[in-house]
Amino acid sequence: MTNFDLEKMVDTSDEWIRTRTGISQRHIVSENEATSDLSTRVAEQLLEKRGISADEIDIIIIATCTPDHFAPSTAALVQNNIGATNAWGFDLSAACSGYLYALETGNKFISSGQYKKVMVIGVDTMSSILDFTDRDVCVLFGDGAGGAILEPTKSEGGIFDSILLMDGSGGDSLIMPGGGSRMPATIETIKSKQHFLKQDGKKIFKYAVKGMAEVSERILDKNNLTGDDISLFIPHQANKRIIDAAAKRCNISENKVLINIDRFGNTTAGTIPIAMNEAVADGRIKNGDTILLAAFGAGFTWGSMLIKWDSIF
Repeated sequence: MTNFDLEKMVDTSDEWIRTRTGISQRHIVSENEATSDLSTRVAEQLLEKRGISADEIDIIIIATCTPDHFAPSTAALVQNNIGATNAWGFDLSAACSGYLYALETGNKFISSGQYKKVMVIGVDTMSSILDFTDRDVCVLFGDGAGGAILEPTKSEGGIFDSILLMDGSGGDSLIMPGGGSRMPATIETIKSKQHFLKQDGKKIFKYAVKGMAEVSERILDKNNLTGDDISLFIPHQANKRIIDAAAKRCNISENKVLINIDRFGNTTAGTIPIAMNEAVADGRIKNGDTILLAAFGAGFTWGSMLIKWDSIF
């Protein structure tokens, strides 16, 4: 769905969207396609790429704020779809920071020594909670998914540090009010569009610029690193201006910053794994590289992570 498509649906323009967000297009699921469908395709591709069967997976973690249902979990649907009969799992809700939260959770499971293969998927079907008459919100988001299989390593590589934060006082600034136990679905909530995403764009932008830049700088300082030590910076793809501010704060050169928001928009928990996959496919990440991840999302949730890249591929 391009900006020109949106021009026909809501009072906006390609120029307005591009200059304020950096987005030119985004992808929307097909009719009757949901989060578990995207997740299942990612899971199947991961298994094929790794060359293993589904029954080798120990845990499935799905980072999403758009599950198919409140119950059962999307993780349970994916487990059944791929035949991962030996796996247990769960959904993790941290909005745009979800993939970082899920990676850290999977990392701890692996580090415990009890589990050998943890599948982590970041996915959101944002079109399912968008009001396409709300021009301030509907232009920002797209649908997408990506993931990884985490395993133990004998090398010094892997996830070696993370800083994950939350400030619940910002919860009302980016929220889908209806549908939960606080505001169950009624005729009134449907008529008043309480089941669509609502946000205070100016407040989100202000906090995101500050939060993502500060936490990125903080993790570098904590590990005695500078922007020169980073091989690639993969930020959450919410707004190009936010990304630029974080890169500038950390003195990371433009050629080391991965930006694909122009083609995908904000896929929430899907942005970082999609970008990581593209970086690997394009040869922008090699074993031994130091990768910086950062995100900011609803909650407020935000964080950063450092990875010494160590892949069998």
